Amino acid sequence: MKSVWETGAFHRTPHLAVIGGGITGLFTALFHKRAFPHHHVLVLERGAFPSGASVKNAGFACFGSPSELLTDMEREGEERALQRVEERWLGLQELRSELGDDRIGFEPTGGHEVFHASDPLYTLVAERFDALNADLLPILGSKAFHWDDQGIATKGLSGVDRMVRTGLEGALDSGSLMAELLRKAISEGVSFRSSADVVSMEEAEGRVDLRLADGTRILAPRVVVATNGYSHRLVPDSGIRPARGQVLLTHPVPGLKLRGTFHYEEGYYYFRDLGGAVLLGGGRNLDPEGETTDKDGTSLVIQQRLERLLREVIIPDQAFSVAQRWSGVMGFHSTGKDPLIERHGERIVIAAGLSGMGVAIGIRVARKAAALVAE
Repeated sequence: MKSVWETGAFHRTPHLAVIGGGITGLFTALFHKRAFPHHHVLVLERGAFPSGASVKNAGFACFGSPSELLTDMEREGEERALQRVEERWLGLQELRSELGDDRIGFEPTGGHEVFHASDPLYTLVAERFDALNADLLPILGSKAFHWDDQGIATKGLSGVDRMVRTGLEGALDSGSLMAELLRKAISEGVSFRSSADVVSMEEAEGRVDLRLADGTRILAPRVVVATNGYSHRLVPDSGIRPARGQVLLTHPVPGLKLRGTFHYEEGYYYFRDLGGAVLLGGGRNLDPEGETTDKDGTSLVIQQRLERLLREVIIPDQAFSVAQRWSGVMGFHSTGKDPLIERHGERIVIAAGLSGMGVAIGIRVARKAAALVAE
């Protein structure tokens, strides 16, 4: 039994319902609202606030480490891999312009990748280093990478032999980013409904019938599924598979030298400084089957590997203790690293599979999803 005020203010039929209140979902809603100011645009978020990978990542503003990019070129071809770099680069610039560096805590600390000299990944990068920079120059507008072996000791690292640095990447505060994006979306007229877990979706009779876990039913003529690694729950045949990423944060480490964002072993490990502490994540390559899950949690084998990496490479000969552990769920498409942005039926668009690069490409994926809704 709802009053006329509740119905008019909170239970209107939306012109567009966006499932998922992360970077992609909120930007999709915002772009649609700007294009259609009189539309009622509703974002449905299962958490009390944005709770997916958008707020559980490591806060990297990056476009890809040399070993990742070169491996992608070998697997998928240079053209496709370079197009993906361009999307990431443009997305980072658009994100910073849209929200503002101060608001998202962006710091141009630089990005790095470290190697063992005996690692085949190092050989790959060393042999194709100049060619990679040449390929990236038209996209980035300046030389992307240079060797910085002296920086290994400067950053307090040990047990690695070579290091690559780029001044074009940096770190950001993912919590501040999402808080600012949510504030902007609401200020421009987007409605945000928290604790709204959509458990089923059915298209029929010129509308999409959404059912929430609490029994609520929402009907909308257009829907965007922007739940990334959780997309398979609503669209089982989407080809999107979840991939859990485990993270830990140490307590502040006295005299910490580490500064910047770092990749290791083709990006399967990533670490950075944060408030005098070390934030470190990755290791899903140790248990690909076990980490293909959308369940939050950590595992002993991966957490032990992360702590070993702290002891041997990141802060050797320094005592540390772990302050927090958490996990985030990414989404990968079965056909490769490119995101899935397509219609699923006449009235549903799916925008998912950001392959761990949501910070960089979420805004670009959202823009394309909103354009597809408007067609």
